[in-house]
Amino acid sequence: MNRSNVHLLDLPNEILLIILKKLNNIDVLYSLFDINNRRLNILAQEITSTDILTFVSIDNISIIDRFCIDILPRIHHNVKCFAFDAVFMERILLATDYPNLTKLKICHFQKRNRFKLFHNIVKPSSVSHPRLSLCYPPLSLCHLPSTTFSSPILTHLYINVETLEDCFYLLDGRLRKLTTLCVNVYLMDTFEEIVHNMDKLLSLKCFSLKSFYPFHQYDNIILLFRRMSNLEKLTLNISIEGQNRVIDGTYVQHDILNYMPQLRSFIFYICTYVEPAALSYKLSSEDIQQTLTNIGLQNVSSMVNDCTAVANYVHGVRAAYSIFSLPFEFDYLRDLDSNFPNIVFNYVTNLLIQDVIPFEHEFFMRIAQSFPLLQNLRIRNRESQKLNGVMTFSSGNCQLHSIIEYPYLTILDVKSSHIDYVEQFLNETKTFVPCLTEFEVLFVDDLKAVTKDFTREETRRNCAKPNNISQI
Repeated sequence: MNRSNVHLLDLPNEILLIILKKLNNIDVLYSLFDINNRRLNILAQEITSTDILTFVSIDNISIIDRFCIDILPRIHHNVKCFAFDAVFMERILLATDYPNLTKLKICHFQKRNRFKLFHNIVKPSSVSHPRLSLCYPPLSLCHLPSTTFSSPILTHLYINVETLEDCFYLLDGRLRKLTTLCVNVYLMDTFEEIVHNMDKLLSLKCFSLKSFYPFHQYDNIILLFRRMSNLEKLTLNISIEGQNRVIDGTYVQHDILNYMPQLRSFIFYICTYVEPAALSYKLSSEDIQQTLTNIGLQNVSSMVNDCTAVANYVHGVRAAYSIFSLPFEFDYLRDLDSNFPNIVFNYVTNLLIQDVIPFEHEFFMRIAQSFPLLQNLRIRNRESQKLNGVMTFSSGNCQLHSIIEYPYLTILDVKSSHIDYVEQFLNETKTFVPCLTEFEVLFVDDLKAVTKDFTREETRRNCAKPNNISQI
């Protein structure tokens, strides 16, 4: 049947709502309001109450003007979650009160306005059960008065900070109602010997601490843990160096679990970097696994990897001893070598692999199978692949290996690797990377050699999309 007069509004509300939710909600609200249709206004209200309103990367200031002057004051009771660039923070938050607002995500801070309006964000008249999410760049609270970043009612805080000491500032009593704190720390070793309020954090039920770089300040983290006796959920992703011990199950029990009797969920990745001379004997993954079993932790694993280290401009090797909960729930993993366990890391998108022995084709096949969503891969290996003398840079070779596919890989960094790994990933008879857009190499001449100055047939497809090729 052919009906030329069927309109969008002929559809039932359920289908209309499904369609509208597929669209950008800011665009929908901007388009639907003031078109004199009560039904669409009601649908717009429902969208507002269920989705986050995202004012990020908006170039047209007239859109912000209309929302602040006309739309937000009319839907303010339905707004539950905001995300916006810091440049819009003052206009949006002061446009009206938001009695049902529970979560904020504020992006792209500038140093001069980081704390300017914090008291307006969490004032009792505008937020009932406030949550706050502060994104990069990381904030620093050091040397600021306790009234600068404080709230008597804030319960949930998701924040990126510069130093571990900023965590101590956040937990010095200025946020006494805080029940959930999720913090990413940029520099863990920048710590001044300042006397902080070390009272028990009896309200804190959920704590997450993640740090990108290895650090020495493990003992200061333990000071935080000893204050969290009512904690029910702990998420921990840390890498420690400068210790003459391996943080295994025994230390987890002594340093963490003994102080948290209410703990119900423990998601963790703890890696200890140890110089060979620091231990009287070398521990195996099985040794570490046994300490986890001894304290009753279930669904956990461990691994021991060798990785390169540089101290006083001297290159050496150190061991990375890792323990982690399963499933592995973090998106980043570093310093993996050929000895990783047969586990599927479904959440990891960013991976650093390195070793002092060659990575062969079979190893990269394991990587593809164990990291199915990998997007960013960095390879650190100066050793030539064993089979390379047969296969390097020549066309018409017989197919010696099955082709490995990395369907989501967009960034590949081989600038600290042998030229063989350029060949491994650009030669489509070995590896297919259909989404590769960024490629980092030590010398462009290596790239030209592998691709025969971008004329080699086997490298055409893998080189088709990269728009950012960089060298040191």
